[in-house]
Amino acid sequence: MKALLINGSPDPKGCIATALSLASEVLNKEGVETEIIHIGNKDIRGCIGCRSCKKTGKCVFNDLVNEVSPKLAEADGIVVGSPVYFGTPNGTVLSFMQRLFYSCGCDLHMKVGASIVSCRRGGNSATFETLNQFYGISGMPVVPSTYWNDVHGYTGEDALTDAEGVETVRNMATNMVFLMKSIQAGKEQFGKPDVKHTKFTNFIR
Repeated sequence: MKALLINGSPDPKGCIATALSLASEVLNKEGVETEIIHIGNKDIRGCIGCRSCKKTGKCVFNDLVNEVSPKLAEADGIVVGSPVYFGTPNGTVLSFMQRLFYSCGCDLHMKVGASIVSCRRGGNSATFETLNQFYGISGMPVVPSTYWNDVHGYTGEDALTDAEGVETVRNMATNMVFLMKSIQAGKEQFGKPDVKHTKFTNFIR
């Protein structure tokens, strides 16, 4: 099994890097292959709504989004980590996720998704909820833990001193393994849920 871990922090050694490393250790121990991809310091522009991807199967901007898209298609789960900027995710993360999820064209249904956020003090829960929106609309079970998946700190070393945050991240990774393996077993025994997505209501009359 494979899990894709996305580091949306500009700091390659910051709190998000620490948290993703903790999650990766748990996943690897349970036999899940992981790949950590650092996007937070890359030049990733936002979606322009051209819908070119619906014809070509890839984003019109040929950057890291198109490189990660086939990796997402192969993965059983994804973890996205972001620092808190003004109570929201890093703008680079949002641009990346919006373009990736819109353009990938792969079946995300029943892949599992998780988010990890970090800040010095406040804004974690709003950022956490924003990132999780990508999963719900894509038919992806969201991985729970024993608290919201956040760590507090200003540096990567600070995050390790957040004992509850460290425990929360590890519990999230443990739950992620369980969900991925359970879904795989469920598909083998019962088949994949047969859901339809054919109705699109326009609320403007």
